[in-house]
Amino acid sequence: MTNETPDEVGNREDELLAVRCQLGEMEAFDALVERWHPALRSYLRKMTGDEEAAAELVQETWLRVLRGLPRLRNPARLRPWLFGIARRVVMDRLRERYATQGGDGSRNLSLDATAESPARTPDEMIDPTAAIDTTGLTQEIEAMRGELGALPVTERETLTLFYLHELSLTEVAEIQAVPTGTVKSRLNRARRMLRERLTERGYE
Repeated sequence: MTNETPDEVGNREDELLAVRCQLGEMEAFDALVERWHPALRSYLRKMTGDEEAAAELVQETWLRVLRGLPRLRNPARLRPWLFGIARRVVMDRLRERYATQGGDGSRNLSLDATAESPARTPDEMIDPTAAIDTTGLTQEIEAMRGELGALPVTERETLTLFYLHELSLTEVAEIQAVPTGTVKSRLNRARRMLRERLTERGYE
């Protein structure tokens, strides 16, 4: 009898797969791809808004994962590590796009934006882990994919990772390379923006 939560069981299974991959078991890598390919492709599709681009980027992601697995120091952190690689693949694609268009990618990439919304009172800074019906919001997001896709990249990514892929605040912070407080602020801003768009279209 175990008291482990589903997340803890999943993390332990991921850790075992990662270790087996590091030992050179190709069957383990195949199992890893089967386990995480749908989630990574879904994430990349939401980030790019393009099915064809997502299919290409997820292949690049797995190539980087294969090359990087031998250097993974903490297999227990496999999940944020995988999404972190997918995020860097998107960033590299955006940089290439800006370079091709003659822009300054390092300055214009909205995915790296750290500017936060104007200061709010403590009552307005709602803890996203305690003050929201996650199931309800997820259903609304899935029902309004167009509205989610219309959000700025940073807000769209934060909602996608936290609510749709159910990563923790700590894991999202690790992927985005920001403090957890910044993730909370981004979630609050993203929720407000999405709520405003849904309200404009008649959703409560």
